[in-house]
Amino acid sequence: MTLPAERHVLVVFPHPDDEAFGVSGTISTYIEQDIPVTYACLTLGEMGRNLGNPPFATRESLPEIRKKELLASAEAMGLTDLRMLGLRDKTLEFEDDEKMVQLMSGLIEETDPSLIITFYPDYAVHPDHEATARAVIRAVRRMEDRPKLYCVAFSNDTLTRLGEPDVIHDISPVREKKMSSMRAHISQTAWMLEEMEHKLAQGDTEAENWLIKERFYTYRWHEDFEDSF
Repeated sequence: MTLPAERHVLVVFPHPDDEAFGVSGTISTYIEQDIPVTYACLTLGEMGRNLGNPPFATRESLPEIRKKELLASAEAMGLTDLRMLGLRDKTLEFEDDEKMVQLMSGLIEETDPSLIITFYPDYAVHPDHEATARAVIRAVRRMEDRPKLYCVAFSNDTLTRLGEPDVIHDISPVREKKMSSMRAHISQTAWMLEEMEHKLAQGDTEAENWLIKERFYTYRWHEDFEDSF
């Protein structure tokens, strides 16, 4: 599948591995089409739940492990413009709102994207996801000439409230790049990958469809109320 041409794509997520499951195929496809992509990862996921059993890491050593995994994921996708912004995992909701907006505004001004990909506020479950989404939306809201905004949503009420995604990318040609991106984050994803690969080996069509289709919602400015978040 050839994706529509873009001037520049900016992807913004809070954690290493956020990109892998939802958008690594889309990132890989844009890169194969020679469309520049910047991925801004706000934290190093240092509060990740999995330290191993028996432990393979400590709370002090985990950030370096996850940084190496993020770099490996970027390499798998062919991504060269990776920004690690150095904020702390599980604290983004407590950051000053204006500081977060200015951080996003600076990224947008520098990269001048025609498309931004992030989470959909109120539909992204994790507090760090929500804080990231709010900051991006607020930064874009202030712009006169707004880029397109594709959002990932996966809360339990997503389909009930937003309906079906309006943007679906068939990333079959880069399927293996997506698999490599997910495998790169093995410290946190081992059990999920084992379960998924078992389903794929059994010919589970739902698992295969999830793997090769990446789904997004175009942000609905007409339903946007700033005070709601």
